[in-house]
Amino acid sequence: MPGGRAAWQDLRMDPFEDTLRRLREAFSSGLTRPAEFRAAQLKALGCFLRDNRQLLEQALEQDLRKSAAESEISEIAMAQGEIDLALRNLRAWMKDEKVSKNLATQLDSAFIHKEPFGLVLIIAPWNYPLNLTLVPLVGALAAGNCVVLKPSEISQSTERVLAEVLPRYLDQSCFAVVLGGPEETGRLLEHKFDYIMFTGSPRVGKIVMAAASKHLTPVTLELGGKNPCYVDNDCDPQTVANRVAFFRYFNTGQTCVAPDYVLCSPETQERLLPALQNAITRFYGEDPKSSPNLGRIINEKHFQRLRGLLDCGRVAIGGQSDESERYIAPTVLVDVQDTEPVMQEEIFGPILPIMNVRGLDEAIDVISRQEKPLALYAFSNSSQVVKQVLARTSSGGFCGNDGFMHMTLTSLPLGGVGASGMGSYHGKFSFDTFSHHRACLLCRPGMEKIYSIRYPPYTPRRLRMLLMALEPRSCTLL
Repeated sequence: MPGGRAAWQDLRMDPFEDTLRRLREAFSSGLTRPAEFRAAQLKALGCFLRDNRQLLEQALEQDLRKSAAESEISEIAMAQGEIDLALRNLRAWMKDEKVSKNLATQLDSAFIHKEPFGLVLIIAPWNYPLNLTLVPLVGALAAGNCVVLKPSEISQSTERVLAEVLPRYLDQSCFAVVLGGPEETGRLLEHKFDYIMFTGSPRVGKIVMAAASKHLTPVTLELGGKNPCYVDNDCDPQTVANRVAFFRYFNTGQTCVAPDYVLCSPETQERLLPALQNAITRFYGEDPKSSPNLGRIINEKHFQRLRGLLDCGRVAIGGQSDESERYIAPTVLVDVQDTEPVMQEEIFGPILPIMNVRGLDEAIDVISRQEKPLALYAFSNSSQVVKQVLARTSSGGFCGNDGFMHMTLTSLPLGGVGASGMGSYHGKFSFDTFSHHRACLLCRPGMEKIYSIRYPPYTPRRLRMLLMALEPRSCTLL
């Protein structure tokens, strides 16, 4: 039976088949559903962070030359905070949510039951290789799913820790780490999952979504885009410069929600440039290359891409680079045209172009011509200006007079809109993302005389009564 033998060989060559079968069997057994099991997995994840803090900091330093402080702020502490929040609120999140009823169901029990999807795939990026891997994982575990974790192969040191150390802490019958590049990820996506979360570029996001569509698998896509930053004439230039520079150059600009470009008048630009130079010098010293607080570009490919963008417009601040260290100085570009490459793609590096506009209306026109961004920023002493930008634009998130501090609030969802993504997570939003919200109505087995109003034949009087009983209303919850 040569055909059967070939099929068997294909099955044996699939590196994921056994792993996925094991996880599906664990989920079908009900292992992950009890609150006690979920809490135990979350506590184990916290132990992984505490026990391996130094190892993780070393890995992040090797991948991105992140300082210990930046690793703590943006990677370890944020993941630990999500774990602690989930542990404090897990039972409340899992609890059935009662809903209002109409007269026809007044004697019944109506509620939303949160149940796990089943087998979840999380595909993580390289720029925050710990945070953007573990924070979604917290939500998936809290919701009671089995999880396949695919860390980025680009951040190799962090990938190694996640693959070799993390599985020792979690129940391996319902959790697995898989490795590989684009080819292996493509093969992984051929399998059916019950939910997929992907963080990365819009280009790859389309590939993930197309693969998921073949199985009608729901997805959350956390993508990127060009995040505008409008600076009004009515502002304090040094305050704006401090905040824009900090958030633009944090993680060497390799942040999906970083301000990507500034829109301001020529007059405001003249005030902003010396203030930006002042902020950069205070943050990173006279020689940013030697600063312990400025990391490096992730790899040679991205370094060359970014160095090419330095030819756009005119360098007003910075512009230095060193290929041997994958170093690019904190840079500000002026005289930038919207047709140049730096305005056609997400920069994802320590380069800040400034485009001149005549005022708010033109700035909003520029923003509206672009795809909807993951984040949008507006700086002004006038609250009305900030509110106008908010009202007349659309983005995944919005912050007035600051950078991406909204990311630090677990009470706010992180998610895109349009080309910057779909779905959201953080805090309870993560639990909800990885939970199926099941509509439930439990009716009484008796009292048939009351329920019989629904049955034909319909007299005019019975029809009026039935329509009245079906009207949406907020009745007392029983």
